[in-house]
Amino acid sequence: MKNRKPIEAFASRLIRWQKTHGRHDLPWQQGRVADPYRVWLSEIMLQQTQVATVIPYYRRFLARFPDLASLAAAPAGDVMALWSGLGYYARARHLQRAAQEVVARHGGRLPRRVEEIAQLPGVGRSTAAAIAVFAFGARAAILDGNVKRVLARAFGIEGFPGERTVEARLWALAESLLPERDNVAYTQGLMDLGATLCTRTRPRCADCPLAACCVALRQERVAELPARRAKRAAPRRAVRVLVLRNRGSVLLERRPPRGIWGGLLSLPELPEGMLPRRYAGAMPLPVVRHAFTHLRLDIQPLVLKVGRRETAIDGVWLSLKQLGQAPLPAPIRKILAGLT
Repeated sequence: MKNRKPIEAFASRLIRWQKTHGRHDLPWQQGRVADPYRVWLSEIMLQQTQVATVIPYYRRFLARFPDLASLAAAPAGDVMALWSGLGYYARARHLQRAAQEVVARHGGRLPRRVEEIAQLPGVGRSTAAAIAVFAFGARAAILDGNVKRVLARAFGIEGFPGERTVEARLWALAESLLPERDNVAYTQGLMDLGATLCTRTRPRCADCPLAACCVALRQERVAELPARRAKRAAPRRAVRVLVLRNRGSVLLERRPPRGIWGGLLSLPELPEGMLPRRYAGAMPLPVVRHAFTHLRLDIQPLVLKVGRRETAIDGVWLSLKQLGQAPLPAPIRKILAGLT
């Protein structure tokens, strides 16, 4: 873009707004010097998850794993237990793998360069840039979902942001908008604006520092931009799980490391088809419905009291009192919470 005035105005307005009205009291913002580990942890947790949801998990996680070395050395089950309920569980597995990689390859210190950070498991281009900006003061562009929405509206960018050509255009725009200084305030301002004012529904345009230069507002197209992904009906899948009980304990098994709820403890899932004879007397509980971004899951629990040697399932027996600390998916925790 040859004319720098709109670009400079965009950055300066955003920086001024952030310093006065932006968020400054988030847990990972505390301290005079940013802790790279805390910045990295918060950015991974914030992927596809709102700040209000992340904060209690962040605090509990940090209390148990106060630094990168403790996370790298922790049992995987402990990591997953603290992540239980936050969703997108691959993030937790990648987080620990990245911590182990940093210990092994970088002497326990998070690398400073965006390109090196982006090579860590679970860290993409935008997340790497955010970490580098907040932890090391780098000058780098971010482009998460909130920022895509802000830029698409402010500059009237057509098309669905997830399409390759549209995303490439947004990346070029994001990089061209970077100010020469105040990059921490600018980057935080983009995040804050998208999260608090320029929201997908009910945006507060009257309070927005970019209102005077926003193409979508001027053209009365705020509700249209950015364009949404073409709707596709998410497939629905029905599964049956066994709630095998024995004297106040329940049998759980470890999920495979990849796939839905990878690495978590869950109730044994029955294969499709007929119910094995040994479980014919199981009592059905109400179906629990759970929505993923790509799938709708209908979970039918079947409760049966058994002797510990009566089942061929390779799992672990936990008392109901131990379930609070177990790494369980949210819908499975909901099923077990109803047991007495």
